[in-house]
Amino acid sequence: MLEADEAADIEEVQGWAAGLDALHARIAGRFARAEPRRRALAYLRGLLGNVTRKNGWQLAEHAGERTPDGMQRLLSTADWDPDLVRDDLRAYVVEHLGDPAAVLVVDETGFLKKGTTSVGVQRQYSGTAGKVDNCQLGVFLAYASGKGRAMIDRELYLPERWTEDPERCKDARVPEEVEFRTKPELAQLMLGRALDAGVPAAWVTAEEVYGGSPTLRQWLEGRGVWHVLAVKCTELLAVDGPQGRCGPAPSSWPRRCRPSSGSPAAPATAPRAAGCTTGPESGWHRRPPVG
Repeated sequence: MLEADEAADIEEVQGWAAGLDALHARIAGRFARAEPRRRALAYLRGLLGNVTRKNGWQLAEHAGERTPDGMQRLLSTADWDPDLVRDDLRAYVVEHLGDPAAVLVVDETGFLKKGTTSVGVQRQYSGTAGKVDNCQLGVFLAYASGKGRAMIDRELYLPERWTEDPERCKDARVPEEVEFRTKPELAQLMLGRALDAGVPAAWVTAEEVYGGSPTLRQWLEGRGVWHVLAVKCTELLAVDGPQGRCGPAPSSWPRRCRPSSGSPAAPATAPRAAGCTTGPESGWHRRPPVG
């Protein structure tokens, strides 16, 4: 029995290795030279392997290299276009996980850092740390279906403190054309890329940092995309009709989310406790929370 289990484990590992080689072959043409092409595969193996810390030193050691110089060149100066590799990744994910009922998920995460030179670093709230700390923030777009889930896009959040300091940006090699964008604006940028590329999905969902942006909500409505976005309980959102066309009357809403009595506008606007859903069926409308 043990031998059968070992054989199955070996077969699974070989399958993973073959799959990684096939994925690398898919993106290999994005690298202008053979050296970074080979190192990209070693880098991916390190990320997927049993490496305690995924930094340049340990990834280089895992690849059998004596210094991290090659890995650092791969990420900083080697001739390849990360946006084209991103497009390859997105196509690969859709090919394997694509489903018209899938969900596009927007979220952010923090990367704790020391010092002040990493692009976008400053003291800001990090969900990873659960507190305000010195970190970078990235906004990510994930694809989730019944077949699995994977990241398909990313944008680094560059705070205004950075974009207002051209010399600091220049020292960190931030391109001059990069301007300040809010997190919802970064989310819209990534969602636009996915939708324009024909990524099949039924919904978009995100937390209240993004649900609190009227511009993002209106953009999703304009694109005809169903979405469920968390919002603050104090966020005012219009409801179609005195009863809320697609939901119960305000009297049945949680007490903290009922409109003030005596106000003519009360039936038409109400704070949301958890979020709103919108969709193209029978015109756009918003569903009140129900408990």
